[in-house]
Amino acid sequence: MKILQTTYLQKAGAFYDSPGWATRYAQIQQAIKSVHWPDGSGSFSIHPTKMGNGVVPIKKSCMRDLKHAGWSLETRFAPGSGRRPGPIDATCVEYGKMVSLEWETGNVSSSHRAINKMALGLITGEFIGGILVIPSRALYAYLTDRIGNYSEIEPYFPVWKSLQISEGVLVVIEIEHDAISTEVPHIRKGTDGRALR
Repeated sequence: MKILQTTYLQKAGAFYDSPGWATRYAQIQQAIKSVHWPDGSGSFSIHPTKMGNGVVPIKKSCMRDLKHAGWSLETRFAPGSGRRPGPIDATCVEYGKMVSLEWETGNVSSSHRAINKMALGLITGEFIGGILVIPSRALYAYLTDRIGNYSEIEPYFPVWKSLQISEGVLVVIEIEHDAISTEVPHIRKGTDGRALR
């Protein structure tokens, strides 16, 4: 899997230039680049069937690598409001606060919820980092119908850039396949409610 671009919506305070962020960002990059299809092939090739591939198995590979690097999976947090948003896909702790990562497997509404959840944690001071990993428009075409993608949320970036955060980073990482091939199998789809993922 390749990273097309990393967009910083927030990089407030000293964390952006810290060794802690450098280490964690390097782990994220490595976990993304290590996502291969087929497994063990050394790269990520997608079968070019429109809406023909699932997304959950892609996420699981990245989560496995982050766990091996010391991250925790499916972490819940209770912001200052006391209400509990859904769990965060992967978290770790730097300087006494959480760095959180969400890998998009839902629709564009899910993408907004994911960024808002991490932005809330930054505002309340519980998070020091928030990262959303999301497919490019090109990869989107071959994945589950209506999966959130970079192009759909990009117009809203000014909203998150305008947040008043004293410390931390809020990042969107756009990912894409390395190659297209009809020789590779489709990525299996799981079930999530009524939607195939």
